[in-house]
Amino acid sequence: MITYEELIARLFSLQDTKYRDFHKKLLKNDRIQLIGVRTPQMRKLANELKGEWQSLRAFPNDYYEVLFVKCSVAGTLPFLAYCAAAEELVPQLDNWAACDCFHNKAVAKHREEFLPFIKKWLADEREFVHRYGLVSLLHDYVTEEYLPLIFSAANACNAEQYYVTMAAAWLIAEVLVKYYGKGVAFLRGGTLLAAVHNKALQKARESFRLTAEQKEALKMMKR
Repeated sequence: MITYEELIARLFSLQDTKYRDFHKKLLKNDRIQLIGVRTPQMRKLANELKGEWQSLRAFPNDYYEVLFVKCSVAGTLPFLAYCAAAEELVPQLDNWAACDCFHNKAVAKHREEFLPFIKKWLADEREFVHRYGLVSLLHDYVTEEYLPLIFSAANACNAEQYYVTMAAAWLIAEVLVKYYGKGVAFLRGGTLLAAVHNKALQKARESFRLTAEQKEALKMMKR
């Protein structure tokens, strides 16, 4: 059973101070303390700690890397255990990186069962909780069946929450890539915030999965 002190020691043994300074700028939150461990190394460490969830869950999130490792280990749990872990961890999210990397492959086989959790997070006013709801849709729900939910969720963004609006744009961009016609029809409805609308167009046009003609048509849709 690993202790908090042992985990911190392991993380500091992997420290890269130049990466720490670089990543801190990307997170854009001076309140977050970083050790400076690269994502592949944290994932490798989390893989070693797969059986340690009960110990890890009680550890304080004094460092970004501790929360990331906790999320990564929770992402390996069986579906029902993951749901319980997500209930604990999602309210603790305070940055986009941990939020976007927190995922469990089992959700794809339990979409309907997981929907109540997503809907609760989408209704939450906390920025990274709301973002996690959108990112969860992006990971496992970009199918024709769930397009109405996706469009509704994108329309419900808080314009003052940057990381929520960017997640919504990312989500709609993926819809454009996978269901181009339906995505375009939705955008032409003019219901999205302009910032989300334009960023979705930009992200979609950066994809290699759209044709040059499609990208040019999207360029003309900018508001």
